[in-house]
Amino acid sequence: MLLVLTGVIWSTGGFMIKLIPWPPMVIAGLRSGLTAIVIFGYSRPRDLRFGINTWAGALCYALMVICFVMGNKMTTSGNVILIQYAAPVYVALFGFSFLGERSTKVDWLAIMIILSGLGFFFLEELSFDQLWGNLFAVFSGVGFAGLTLFMRKQKNGRPIDSVLLGNILTFFICFPFYFGELTYDQSAWAMLIFLGVVQLGVSYIIYSNAIRYVSALDAIIYPVIEPIFNPIFAFLFLGESMSTTARAGGILVILGVVGRGIIRENHLNNS
Repeated sequence: MLLVLTGVIWSTGGFMIKLIPWPPMVIAGLRSGLTAIVIFGYSRPRDLRFGINTWAGALCYALMVICFVMGNKMTTSGNVILIQYAAPVYVALFGFSFLGERSTKVDWLAIMIILSGLGFFFLEELSFDQLWGNLFAVFSGVGFAGLTLFMRKQKNGRPIDSVLLGNILTFFICFPFYFGELTYDQSAWAMLIFLGVVQLGVSYIIYSNAIRYVSALDAIIYPVIEPIFNPIFAFLFLGESMSTTARAGGILVILGVVGRGIIRENHLNNS
């Protein structure tokens, strides 16, 4: 239930980012500033001298959250989250060279299905902004994959430090954009506080605790809640819908990720 709750909380990011009438760099930076405070209060790092893997993970995190906000301002929330959800492809491609984890035939079949799904997002007629929005979503997925790889590299240490440092970096990268761009809007500030404190901060705390008590299948399937609920929330609160082509691509992406998880779990149970 905690993992399902995490996915639902994450899925609120897309439509709220669109509702906040500020530039994307302002939203990304201030959201991460609030998240850094929450994560620091929870993790209480004993040593602020971070290693290279922590820094690399932090840079990937900053790439992920900045590009996610940029993408949401340019294309549909559904497109962004489903394109980002192809991150397992990049993990599989670089997992062996970086972590020594070899990809199986099932992995490569899933990769082909997911890449086919991604192609659908770029087949439809796109405006210039929508095209860039989809590209930012791809970069966000690359950042998410890099964060995953570097956090797994720190599995015997403190991988949450990458999240903390990544939020601090994002706040300072976006700092030049804060001046002259902020307006007093009570609802905008309320949504920003929710995004920083709950949507990123609390969700990562819940995730870091819940992930220790679930099976491998649960750990793979739980994120499906996010790309399912994200377009639903966008439709309910914004009236935003995805094209038929994008929906078809999204179905392929989800089938590739979930199908791979189910097959691998069955293989592990039978071996």
